[in-house]
Amino acid sequence: QEQLIESGGGLVQPGGSLRLSCVYSTALYELYAMGWYRQAPGKQREFVAGVIGDDNIDFSDSEKGRFTASRNNTQHTLYLQMTNLLPEDTAVYYCNKIGAGADEFWGQGTQVTVSS
Repeated sequence: QEQLIESGGGLVQPGGSLRLSCVYSTALYELYAMGWYRQAPGKQREFVAGVIGDDNIDFSDSEKGRFTASRNNTQHTLYLQMTNLLPEDTAVYYCNKIGAGADEFWGQGTQVTVSS
């Protein structure tokens, strides 16, 4: 059974930090490179950071150096450490396989709101 359960979001002031977690079902996701995506109101979902092997990968210059993805395969959990958060980071954050399409299973996501 597919399972992606994101948590750790909340309201944070600009410049603050958050650590998101994603618990995934083992049989389906443990062999895949996993990553984090986000979708802001009125915008398309976008990839922000992920883990391929032991490497943290981020594809967006705006997140470079601020977002770090990591993974604990023993606990079947993916993490996203976010620092120096900006108001434009406000979005619902999701985890999934790197390259996951819109037609694949997605969890409920976790809301991150950056506001003073």
